[in-house]
Amino acid sequence: MNALPIIVGTLCVLAIAYRYYSAFIAAKVLALDESRPVPSQTMYDGHNYYPTNKWVLFGHHFAAISGAGPLIGPVLAAQFGFLPGLLWLVIGVCLGGAVHDFMILVASIRRKGKSLAEIARTEISGVSGFVAAIAILFIVVIALAGLGLVVVNALSESPWGTFTVGFTIPLALFMGLYMYRFRKGRIVEATVIGIVGLLLAVYLGGRVADSSWATAFTFSPHKVTLLMAGYGFIASVLPVWMLLCPRDYLSSYLKIGTVAILIVGVILVHPNLQMPAVTPFISGGGPVVPGKVYPFVFITIACGAISGFHALISSGTTPKMIAKETDARMIGYGSMLMEGIVGVVALIAATSLFPGDYFAINTAQRNEVERAKYVRMVDAEAAQGFDLQTKELDHLEAESGEKVRGRTGGAVTLALGIAKIFDGIPGLRGLMKYWYHFAIMFEALFILTTIDTGTRVARFLLGEFGGRFYRKLEQPNWLPGSIVTSAVVVTAWAAFIWSGSISTIWPMFGIANQLLAAVALCVATTVIINLGKARYCWVTLVPLSFVATTTLVAGYQSIRDIFWPQTLNPATTTQGYINTSLTVLIMTAAVIVLIDSIRKWIGGRRRMEPAKEVILAEV
Repeated sequence: MNALPIIVGTLCVLAIAYRYYSAFIAAKVLALDESRPVPSQTMYDGHNYYPTNKWVLFGHHFAAISGAGPLIGPVLAAQFGFLPGLLWLVIGVCLGGAVHDFMILVASIRRKGKSLAEIARTEISGVSGFVAAIAILFIVVIALAGLGLVVVNALSESPWGTFTVGFTIPLALFMGLYMYRFRKGRIVEATVIGIVGLLLAVYLGGRVADSSWATAFTFSPHKVTLLMAGYGFIASVLPVWMLLCPRDYLSSYLKIGTVAILIVGVILVHPNLQMPAVTPFISGGGPVVPGKVYPFVFITIACGAISGFHALISSGTTPKMIAKETDARMIGYGSMLMEGIVGVVALIAATSLFPGDYFAINTAQRNEVERAKYVRMVDAEAAQGFDLQTKELDHLEAESGEKVRGRTGGAVTLALGIAKIFDGIPGLRGLMKYWYHFAIMFEALFILTTIDTGTRVARFLLGEFGGRFYRKLEQPNWLPGSIVTSAVVVTAWAAFIWSGSISTIWPMFGIANQLLAAVALCVATTVIINLGKARYCWVTLVPLSFVATTTLVAGYQSIRDIFWPQTLNPATTTQGYINTSLTVLIMTAAVIVLIDSIRKWIGGRRRMEPAKEVILAEV
């Protein structure tokens, strides 16, 4: 299959969805009003509530929601072939993910920028609000661990990648001071400085990797975890304008620019997808994603199609910064469509590799036992007619300058796929080493912008929850509270990364993420009904029904086949009990909110019927 019709068809479908479906929701369901006051105006504090240019905020929001999900999920799901992931990405983002983000963003804007849990409390019930608050805290920690683990796997033992990504932090600080202090409002100037700085970071990273400084930037996975935790803590405490917003804005240029070049590259190079439409692993038994294509493809690909984590951003930093209500359509629905494109491009990049090369990279080969298991798998699949012998891997390793066999997690696979496409563009050949490390920086920046924003959102949530017991904690500008809540959140997700692996954290992340999306869609449906527009509730009920059912099935199968068997192994007993308990807790919380929501919907309709009868009688 050639990639050209796939990318062109995807762009056309997403453009139609934005032009018509998002306009329908904006006008009929939400009735957006440009003159309606927004929190950044009514609650301005110069710290968290800050009216922001819609393009800068689009960049921040897109950078914040676009973590590892749209990059890594499609790469891991490529195990099943290119077709299952492609269908879920395109259909899911138009009818599910973009609607989910848009609805929650507007709901939060109209409620003083309150979090999803607070909206659930006021719109559904106190029980749902309390349960959602607890579930969200656990979910966001698991989500940040899943995203962070990808960065750890990509940057560990890689001085080039570590230096390049590290360089972007002081660069973002300088941009923040430049835009908001030195040359206030000069966004274009700061943007030029940032883009030049990013390109310089990639170039200098190669110089550092080839020099005596390389050892100073070579870190083990545990050290990368500690450095990332330190960054997440600092970014969560500092004012949004100083580091968070400029870094996300800077990252958004890299993200959108790289995706645009990749789209052009796919059109120019139009690579053939070497992975078949479906593989024998759709029936289970694959080395990358445990389980069958249903339901696991729907939790493996999260952020590119629909992601509950986005509800935390849409009810976290973004609603406190939006300048006018009508900007929500472009920022909420539009950003999610952009993420869907990222997911499709990532899928194309991964499936353009030969199956043997793909599985050689994504199958653990850390010791003789794992290597022997991999060889047995290759032989077994060859006997069934599925060729998993490597084709280009030696050449790709030599060209990229990195050892990539057994580098699980998806980041390395995607970087090679991107580098291969870039290297095929006329006039850009022969720079494979730079393209590979540029792609690593691209991925790491994608994820770190979610780490910093996610940590900040999580400390807001923890502060709101703790405020029930100690009032000052719910004040986001109270520095001691900010420090304590940020430290608790960072310690929690760093501990998961320290002890986990991609095969255990990613399934739990996918389950938690999609169940949070179900909770958010429950809230969105309740908001629609409470607005007196129950006739439009199908907009959120359709994706809610599919996501909730599919994810609960995936949760049950993951406990049965992945997490509970860990408890039987002495080496993973504790981890198995923790994973099982958290998954059961999250599933239970989602079911409680769902049942409570249905009761609210039925009760609301019963209250509306007598009111209609009275009106008719008066007429």
